[in-house]
Amino acid sequence: MSSDRTTVRRLPERARYDRETIDAIIDAAFVCHVGFVDDEGRPVVIPTIHARQGDRLHVHGAPASRMLRTVGTGVPICVTVTHVDGVVVARAPFHMSLNYRSVVVFGEAERLRDRDRKREALRVITEHVTPGRWDDSRRPTQAEIDATTVLSLPIAEASAKVRTGPPKDDEEDYALDLWAGVIPLDLVPGEPIPDPRLPEGVEFPPYLRAVGRSHAPEA
Repeated sequence: MSSDRTTVRRLPERARYDRETIDAIIDAAFVCHVGFVDDEGRPVVIPTIHARQGDRLHVHGAPASRMLRTVGTGVPICVTVTHVDGVVVARAPFHMSLNYRSVVVFGEAERLRDRDRKREALRVITEHVTPGRWDDSRRPTQAEIDATTVLSLPIAEASAKVRTGPPKDDEEDYALDLWAGVIPLDLVPGEPIPDPRLPEGVEFPPYLRAVGRSHAPEA
């Protein structure tokens, strides 16, 4: 997975190059950011929903999207995923930090044109965000599939970077009478809000209780 582009040079001890770590970070995220240079030579970074399927990363959007029009031609792209797991409060501002998990993937994305492959990618994306929903929903029509663009990127050139643990202050600062530590952060699902047009008697599906919880960091 490591290459010259993916080799972590700043704080290399935080680098991870194994697929298990990289896949777990990608799978735990709802949103990735896609960076590319558009057809006018301008750098652009756009957030979008994604999902991993084996060794490939799928992202989707509308055919009119500038990102999908440009990236779909095979230009090099960079996809990033980041989770913030905690605020690291140090005794000195210089050592303030975040506990985080991040992944960077480089490559050229393929625009899926085969309808069966595209339908399967849309199923994977749906299941990534709302596990169990695909089988409990109206299937997309052919017109809806045609109105959606899906890009697929091989996860072949990638690296992760992870920070965990307490602050790392200067040795002499540990004697200061100042609080220091970590304030954990987490994505917590709220109480579901029914659609105002939901027919009376339609109950909230129990499987949707898992939404967001499967994306929480490991203890």
